[in-house]
Amino acid sequence: MKLEKTTWILRIIAAAILLQTLFFKFGAAAESIYIFSTLGVEPYGRIGSGIAELIVVILILVPKTTFIGALGGCIIMIGAILSHLFILGIEVQNDNGFLFILAIITLICCAGLLYFNNKQNI
Repeated sequence: MKLEKTTWILRIIAAAILLQTLFFKFGAAAESIYIFSTLGVEPYGRIGSGIAELIVVILILVPKTTFIGALGGCIIMIGAILSHLFILGIEVQNDNGFLFILAIITLICCAGLLYFNNKQNI
């Protein structure tokens, strides 16, 4: 029972973070456009990553597909973290590293979901 509560907490945190970023990506917020322009993939990278993140959220929230959603979330967040470390910098447009921290939190939640759901999917 405790494990089930833990996995739901991890699901909700990861999904909430990913969902709130969709507003900025699909709404073409200035910061989002700046990030993807710096990466050289605006607008297709912004929209494509938004669609991928939406799919990951749905997969994470459905218990039978949590493992694959968490795997996708880990891959996306590793890409985001590497983009921050090697191209964007940890701080983007004076956000004090907020987006970077959100990416790390989401990666930790998705990695936890992989760990707790691995026996169900092997």
